[in-house]
Amino acid sequence: MLKSLFNWKVLLNLVVAIGVFVGLVWLTFRWLEVHTKHGQETPVPNVVNKSVYDAVKILEDVGLEYEVDSATYDPKYRPFQVLKMSPSAGSRVKDGRAIQLRVNPRTWAPVAVPDVINKYSGLAFQRIGQVGLKVGDTIFEPSIQKDAIIRMLFKGNAVKPGTLIPRFSTIDVVVGSGPMRNISIPNVVGLTVKEARAVIARSLFEVGLVDHEDGGKDESDIIYYQDPASGDVRDQGMQMDLWASKKTPAELQAKINQLNSMYRMKVDTALPPVQYEEIPMHPEPVYEAPPAPKREVPKPEPVKTETTPKPVSSASKPATSSSENKPKPATSNSGSNSKPATTQPAEKPKAKKVVVE
Repeated sequence: MLKSLFNWKVLLNLVVAIGVFVGLVWLTFRWLEVHTKHGQETPVPNVVNKSVYDAVKILEDVGLEYEVDSATYDPKYRPFQVLKMSPSAGSRVKDGRAIQLRVNPRTWAPVAVPDVINKYSGLAFQRIGQVGLKVGDTIFEPSIQKDAIIRMLFKGNAVKPGTLIPRFSTIDVVVGSGPMRNISIPNVVGLTVKEARAVIARSLFEVGLVDHEDGGKDESDIIYYQDPASGDVRDQGMQMDLWASKKTPAELQAKINQLNSMYRMKVDTALPPVQYEEIPMHPEPVYEAPPAPKREVPKPEPVKTETTPKPVSSASKPATSSSENKPKPATSNSGSNSKPATTQPAEKPKAKKVVVE
């Protein structure tokens, strides 16, 4: 067994196998060096702050590839200016290596116009500002949707929700100012339903009930009756009911008369007008303030003057004369003991009561 291993033929085969293996390894690494261009490196030129067109030309001249990526728009830099590069300037890379360039875009990134149609203007303005847009002119237009957004305009043209426009752009909004009053009703009798719809829309009204005589929905039917009648005045947004048929209005006179009895009620002017009598206006009563109570002053007691009469004899009586008011001597009824009567002065009248207020 050992002799067979040390046989020269076996040793020769082993040496040949090792040589083949080493040769294959060397050839592999050599092929990799050639394929990857080992040792052939190129310094990366500095293209920062250059325009993207100049940067691309410089990289192509030195044999380098490039990839352009746009960043967020920065108004401090020029449009299409190279803001950053990777690998950085001065690095050594192999030929054909792609250099990534971060470029400032031409303007702000586009944003979608929000859907604020038929929304209240206050909330709509807030929503427009949240997406990065600005509200320019506010145009008021008659509409039954008062204070609601009717349309949006960008550079004078109507713009639909979802349209992409540059960020921080200015858009104008059309806001409803309320319905117009006392608009004349147009005459659509004799027109087709399609034509009547266009006329009603131009007159700022809406189409209400459309009654087709045959029960169909043919837009080419002729209008033979309308309500309200032409010439009446209504506010904007009111509905107009239509009756259509394939026949002419002259052929449907009986039907028209029937509708007139229902929708064209006549006022009987033969009745005397109602007279209204005005009720006279009574003046409102005027209440006087009660007089202030007077302060009562206490009255002093009257001063009385009294006279003390002198004693008069019981046997004598004063006698007065009708002419002179002089006292006469009185005679006593007794005989011997009679004494001449003494004359007494008449009593003075009492003083009157004096009331001092």
